[in-house]
Order: sequence, then C-alpha cells, then structure tokens
Amino acid sequence: MKKIILSALAVFAFGITNAQETKFGLKVGGNLSSLRATNFEGGDDITIKFNGNVGFLAGGFAEIKVADKFAVQPEVLFSYESNTMAAEGDVDFNLSYINVPVMAKYFASEKISLQVGPQIGFLVGAKAKFEGDSEDIKDDLETVNFGLNFGLGYELTENVVVDFRYNIGLTGITKEDFLGEDSKLKTSGFSLAVGYKF
Repeated sequence: MKKIILSALAVFAFGITNAQETKFGLKVGGNLSSLRATNFEGGDDITIKFNGNVGFLAGGFAEIKVADKFAVQPEVLFSYESNTMAAEGDVDFNLSYINVPVMAKYFASEKISLQVGPQIGFLVGAKAKFEGDSEDIKDDLETVNFGLNFGLGYELTENVVVDFRYNIGLTGITKEDFLGEDSKLKTSGFSLAVGYKF
C-alpha cells in the first residue's frame, strides 16, 4: 500500500510541476457498490455476497494537464454506499466515506479519456439496520481502506464531463473480530458522475 500511495504522490507532484493547464470542478453522481465476505466464520469455501443499492457521491476535483494527451486528476469525494445481505431477515449496511482518488487520464480522442488510479478512503459513518433497528458499527470497521479505479470519461462540452468508473477494493474494511478471525469484507462497485469544470 505504501508503494501505491508514494506512486500516486509522485504522479501528483509531477503533474503540478509540469502542468500546462489546470482546471477545477465539481461533480455529483450515483454509485452501486458491492460487498463480499470471504472465509465467513472460518469456512474456507464460504462466500457471502451482498446486493448493492444505489448510493450517491459528490465533491470536487482538479484536472492538471501535463501533456496534450495526459492529465492528472486528484479528487475529494463524499460517498454514501448501501448494501443488503439476505439473512433470516434483510440486513442493510450503510457506509459513508471521504474518498480521495488520484486518476491518471489519457485522452484517446478530443472527448474520450481513459482513466486509472489509486484511491484512499476514510470512513466517516457506518450503520447496520436489521428489522427496523439501526446500530452504529463504525468501531467495527477499519478507518482507512485502499482501492484501485478504472474509468472512462466523456466530455459533453468544454465544461461538462461524464465519468464512469469501476473501483476494486484492495484491503478489507472490517476489523478481525467483526466477522471472525480469518474473515474479510471487501467493497467494490460502479459509479457514474457528471462534472462541471470552471
């Protein structure tokens, strides 16, 4: 993880020192996350999947152009994610994060960009809801997690952009005693956002 963070910081620093043009913007959109528990209660072959519900994201970004076809785009996004686990009754997990992705963008054409980059997420809220009762589970989850984003961007106009991304969780989001000593809960998901560049 340290290598990923250092690489992202190096790309960001390179982008700032070699920037041809920098634009700032705001974005808002929806996400569809997915939680996956492996080795649940010590069972090596047991996997529990969660049904993703539509959540939302909002925040700001800076597009730092470092060459005609390349840019670095750091972002700060608030993300609300919701998942349902089918048990004896539905169990809802509602998680809120401040996510900081740093995307490297390659402009395949004037309007289309291919994106990839690491993401660090900071947990700001977590609740589990079962049969109408809600419980705060923030203390049972890791405060920081890491992921990797792959994306596709399309510029509708000079100022309006659309980003479609897939995020892969690289680290478990639960502490060891939440699901069992060897159990891990990881998150991944899709997002679609509209941004406006100033």
